[in-house]
Amino acid sequence: MQKVAILGSTGSIGRNTLDVVDRLAPRFQVIAISGGTNIELIAEQTARYKPEIVSVATDQHAKELVERLQGLNVGMPTIKTGMEGMLAVATHSEAEIVVSATVGALGLLPTYKAIELGRRVAIANKEPLVMAGQLMQKCAQENEAEILPVDSEHNALHQCLRGERSSEVVRLILTASGGPFRNATLEEMQQATVAQAIKHPTWQMGAKITIDSATMMNKGLEVIEARWLFGFTADQIDIVIHPQSVVHSMIELVDGSFLAQMGLTDMRLPIQYAMTYPDRLVLDLPRLNLTNLQKLEFFAPDESRFPAITLAYKALRLGGIAPTVLNAANEVAVARFLDGSIGFMDIPRVIDNALSSCEKQGVGNLSSIEDALTADAKTRLWAEDFILELNSLTVGKSN
Repeated sequence: MQKVAILGSTGSIGRNTLDVVDRLAPRFQVIAISGGTNIELIAEQTARYKPEIVSVATDQHAKELVERLQGLNVGMPTIKTGMEGMLAVATHSEAEIVVSATVGALGLLPTYKAIELGRRVAIANKEPLVMAGQLMQKCAQENEAEILPVDSEHNALHQCLRGERSSEVVRLILTASGGPFRNATLEEMQQATVAQAIKHPTWQMGAKITIDSATMMNKGLEVIEARWLFGFTADQIDIVIHPQSVVHSMIELVDGSFLAQMGLTDMRLPIQYAMTYPDRLVLDLPRLNLTNLQKLEFFAPDESRFPAITLAYKALRLGGIAPTVLNAANEVAVARFLDGSIGFMDIPRVIDNALSSCEKQGVGNLSSIEDALTADAKTRLWAEDFILELNSLTVGKSN
């Protein structure tokens, strides 16, 4: 029985991880979970899986959790809050597998600390590898830790690369659904509402990730993530739009062969793969029926409508703190779009401004996690100031 800690147990990946645990019982035991603010669900998870440590967002959430658990008449775990709580979950002394499924930069430090302890990290959170991929991989090598991707695209690449020599691989090809604006005009995108942007055609995801899909920043972040997961350069990583979302990613080999990983869109498959690697176990889910596939389409993304892709490649090539700046500016811009402060196409505008400022000032070296955290904090302030400036200009024009 392997012991599992889950960062983000109440999110989509966290819930699917627990489903995998149930399906593979008694192979895994859940010993620590963090769940943010969804106290009703985390209380249910605590009652069912009986983890030793549970982390929630604040002291008030901890109080609510205690009250709910008392009402359920179950044993009381150690309850912690905030970053201290997430670190306690990630570094539980008995955890062998840490599933990193938080959203955004919040997962950077807990994920790094789990790697530092030599754990297997099943990572669904793009941001830690985007912000500090080189440091993460260096830490993993020094501590004999494993980083196994849960993102469907990177999990697919991991499967395609299994047994292949890197010298025989020409390029990695990340597939993208194209999101809700795949066929929209630039004018339509400029007028896009939050309701339109969060209506994903394929996946059920949280708001932030869904907006990243709509801007296609998710693919840009995945390019950076793939660079650090697999050791290929920016010039060896491509993106294609694949509306059917059946091929999850591909590799091209030197002899012209292509290897693709295909399957239904169910995150339990990559989660189980990452948790049980190198074993492949039976997964009782609906299977892909090839005779039902009428067509598989692939298109080059239009970077004039999706400039986030261009910005991500730029950040990767700049190096240093540039990817950290890209990610921080994106998180701020997405949050402000969701609360109505800026328009949809202002998101890449905010990112471009932050990245250009970073380039002018110098990208510097990324020698520690503290460097990444400092760059992240400074960029968030910069992005907020730029959004205020944008809004004042808009008000001025309207007057």
